[in-house]
Amino acid sequence: MQILQCENLTKIYRNKKQTVRAADNISFSIKKGELVGLLGPNGAGKTTTIKCLCRLLNPTSGKIHIDGFDVIKNPRIAYEKAAAVLEGNRNIYWRMSTKENLKLFAGLQGYSYKQVKNKIEELVEIFGLQEKISTEARFLSRGMQQKLAIACALIKNTKILFLDEPTLGLDVEAIYEVRNLLKGKISSEGKTIFLSSHNMGVVEDVCKRVIIINHGKIVADEEIKKIKELFRVNTYRFEIEGKIGEQIKKEFLKRFLGVRFSTDESKTEIIIDLKDSIRIYEVLEILKKRGVKLLNIQNIEPDFEEIYLELVKREK
Repeated sequence: MQILQCENLTKIYRNKKQTVRAADNISFSIKKGELVGLLGPNGAGKTTTIKCLCRLLNPTSGKIHIDGFDVIKNPRIAYEKAAAVLEGNRNIYWRMSTKENLKLFAGLQGYSYKQVKNKIEELVEIFGLQEKISTEARFLSRGMQQKLAIACALIKNTKILFLDEPTLGLDVEAIYEVRNLLKGKISSEGKTIFLSSHNMGVVEDVCKRVIIINHGKIVADEEIKKIKELFRVNTYRFEIEGKIGEQIKKEFLKRFLGVRFSTDESKTEIIIDLKDSIRIYEVLEILKKRGVKLLNIQNIEPDFEEIYLELVKREK
């Protein structure tokens, strides 16, 4: 079942000097329970796209349906069916306590405190906010503010959750906690998550599918696993004892493409991209003839961040 359908979404900003197509004819859909990442460089149109989907911005043209309802014609449906954490932690009220924020967002959805009391207690425990239940949001750490923002989105109990940079400005420990929450409790409840982030590790770890946009257009829309397979080459790291001479380097550069060398006091690493893995025997033959001692061979998995940069570069 499709929880979100976006068809030919376009958002144009105009002023006296220029016209900017922040979202340019974007189309995609998301199934119920999917965890989908949204990637793109600064200015690609990620936040504009999410704000249009939430109906916080009016699209210039296009169609948006959430849970089968047309949210262009009836924006109220978007507010009822979706919750959002925009640009980090900006959706919470700074002079209200943790508990007051949660009660407020539940109330905006039409729930009484009696109806959500147990849910608030559960979220406070899950997000580790027990000791800060009466603390105003402005006095919380950045990590706790971020977790409170996500908890406030969850208390609305909507079917889809939009997260725009939920780990923005967090330290490594806080990012790890938020990532585990997204992978664990939230996904186990069957929530649909649309996650925008510059943190490639978070997207790769949390999401199965990714949509990459640049200049307002979709560059790629596919499962991360399949994208990595498309870019897969047989890359190997050969660890050699000691330093190797210039003649060996020249021979490798002559016979193979994509050869990189790195050397320290005790060993040399040779990284080679081999389209045909059987050519690994050519490498071993060269090393044997030169009398070089091989310490280790390792197959290197494709790096998702490098793939992302390559896709954006190709689109340009």
